[in-house]
Amino acid sequence: MFMRKSEKEQRRAAKLSSALSNSVVIVTGSSSGIGATTAREFARHGAHVILAARRVEELAVQVQTITAEGHHALAVPTDITDAAQVTQLVEQTLEQFGRVDVLVNNAGIGRLRPFFKEPEEYINQVIDVNLRGAILMTHAVLPGMLERRHGAIISVASVAGHVALNPLYSGTKFGLRGFSLALRHDLLRSGISVSLVSPGFIDTDMNKGSRLLLPGPELVARTIANLVVKPRREVIVPRYYSPLVAIANTFPWLVDLVMSRR
Repeated sequence: MFMRKSEKEQRRAAKLSSALSNSVVIVTGSSSGIGATTAREFARHGAHVILAARRVEELAVQVQTITAEGHHALAVPTDITDAAQVTQLVEQTLEQFGRVDVLVNNAGIGRLRPFFKEPEEYINQVIDVNLRGAILMTHAVLPGMLERRHGAIISVASVAGHVALNPLYSGTKFGLRGFSLALRHDLLRSGISVSLVSPGFIDTDMNKGSRLLLPGPELVARTIANLVVKPRREVIVPRYYSPLVAIANTFPWLVDLVMSRR
């Protein structure tokens, strides 16, 4: 007899709660969208969640929402492009909880605009947030994870890190993929898992105004939480983007043809 979908979901939730209860999780870019939803996902499974982002008021709202439901959350306003603030975030987490079990590198920015029109300031900002920030965060939490031989590092890239669409955004997401995949090789047999989540178009502020019916950030949040329990090299979400990525990688001239006709 096949297990009902609701029963599978209940078993999944019970397994996650067992694995994540009392774990200490840092989620960057958690003032809205995928980051905020991921923080709530971990919290409802019993984790102590540290929400990090630049927008102080939005962070406070997210923490209030989580704690009102009886879960554990702490807001630490942080600009991950500032190495000193990254260090302070990790040190504050260690002082309060003694360890970091999971890091979710979610912070990211981007927009659809011709590259030649972008000012230098914005170019530097995208590189710093999407790539350098994730590298700094990872570098800051690794010593403690290596010492305990335990931890999970999950980075949120993009399908645009497989299919080059926007020079600046895709460039940073390709870079984040390269960093994550190489780091995974570095940390084999260390007790630390390294995984990558590459979402397609998701219903967040970044895609506001889209005429497409987009899946919500809950899909990505569940995927991220599952990767702590069952690590994988990379997961593309939603799944229907996987064949598109495979075609683009196998027949890159097709991408060139489509882009030339835009």
